[in-house]
Amino acid sequence: MSTLTFVYEDSTAVLGPLSRSSEPHAYDLCRDHATRLTAPRGWELLRVEGGSEATDDLVALADAVRPGRAADTAGPSSPRSAPQPQQAAAPRRTGGATSPDTAPGRHLHVLRSPHD
Repeated sequence: MSTLTFVYEDSTAVLGPLSRSSEPHAYDLCRDHATRLTAPRGWELLRVEGGSEATDDLVALADAVRPGRAADTAGPSSPRSAPQPQQAAAPRRTGGATSPDTAPGRHLHVLRSPHD
């Protein structure tokens, strides 16, 4: 993931590593959008090294909770990839709560620490 910012004085778009803080005129882009990005006519695009290879806890967390990604990234020692023994059908709960795996619209939000 990368963060896109604009330097209006220089007519430059800067694509760099994922920002750790939220800024009003910065845009976080996935790897696909970051690689296809072009600058507006008359502007220069500056790509700062590390933008597509950013690895920190927030990126790892986002990848872990992304729908459909958990099964793809499970390693051989992961419980998800181990064969499960046949079990008797457990009674289903009919309450209104949904499990985390089926909850619609899961989102991550960046929370500022009191020290920022």
